Amino acid sequence: MTLRRKSRECALQMLFQWGIGQQPAARVEQSFWKSARAAESTRRFANQLFEGAVTQAESNDELLEKLSKNWRLDRMAEIDRGILRLAIYELRTGTAPLKVVIDEAVELAKKFSTAESAPFLNGILDAAAKSLEKA
Repeated sequence: MTLRRKSRECALQMLFQWGIGQQPAARVEQSFWKSARAAESTRRFANQLFEGAVTQAESNDELLEKLSKNWRLDRMAEIDRGILRLAIYELRTGTAPLKVVIDEAVELAKKFSTAESAPFLNGILDAAAKSLEKA
């Protein structure tokens, strides 16, 4: 597993904890790394992704509400919201090429969510990429 993929998985797990636990991001981060093991470079990138996604969560959620027609954000599984928040953060900041961000999000969905989530998230992220391109 690549450093970036492992970092994304760690960031997603922290986003999931943050989303369901309603705790400050710093507390989630500290608690997560007490039990998770990773190289320092993996931790740094995971923390960057997690902190960035948390910081942009409100604006990213607004974009997701617009793009997920007939599907309210609060009806989505927490893990799917986390994947979307993480991927849109990456799309906005350019930490990786568009195709890589979407492919990585789909892989996260396959690993951590349901079989139906991967194509659903792929469609939303494709629309998000087009929307952000226009902006």
